[in-house]
Amino acid sequence: MRAQRGERNRYLPIHSTLCDSCEPHEVVRALTELYPFKSLYIADLDAIQGMANNTPTITTLLCDFPNIDFWLDVGIANASSWPFQQASNIRCIIGSETLNNLEQYIQLALQLSANRPMLSLDFNQHGFMGPDSLLESAHWPEALLCMTLTKVGSYEGPDFEKIAELTAMGRQRKIYAAGGVRHVEDLKRLHCSGAAGALIASTLHDGKIDAHQIAELMA
Repeated sequence: MRAQRGERNRYLPIHSTLCDSCEPHEVVRALTELYPFKSLYIADLDAIQGMANNTPTITTLLCDFPNIDFWLDVGIANASSWPFQQASNIRCIIGSETLNNLEQYIQLALQLSANRPMLSLDFNQHGFMGPDSLLESAHWPEALLCMTLTKVGSYEGPDFEKIAELTAMGRQRKIYAAGGVRHVEDLKRLHCSGAAGALIASTLHDGKIDAHQIAELMA
């Protein structure tokens, strides 16, 4: 699905310059043919919204693309609902929007440690979504997302100020920006702000960043 500012009722199937299909397997194949990405982010929106899940499809992706490290957000609130504990090429994203308190996060991170959990600090137009105590860097894992939902799919530019603030707080953490990337210059500026990387699906599908530009950034 194509994300729109976190307004999930407005999400539409992907239309991409990279492939003619919105079927997940073909989208992943097209992305890896564009560039040999080591990691790909997946948000299972059905699972996040408590409607169903796409576990069979994701399991197939894990088997067919064993060299990719998938970062998966299923809106997890309980470790027993995580079906991929035996998979080595997947990381569990724990989204702050699904958490009630700090203790819930600590327990989840401990129980899912084999899947190298990442914390997603989620923000919408009203501010932080989740327990305020999660904004204290003492509780952060070694890698986390700064998910600015109002920026996702907007082409308004990343939240550079928030990224700079978080990277200053968590100096030993890898912080990845999510939302708003428009072009390669945004990625360069994010790097200068201290970000370890960024989610860039929209720019890739729309052909605004190409393989040559990615290779230059990774050099």
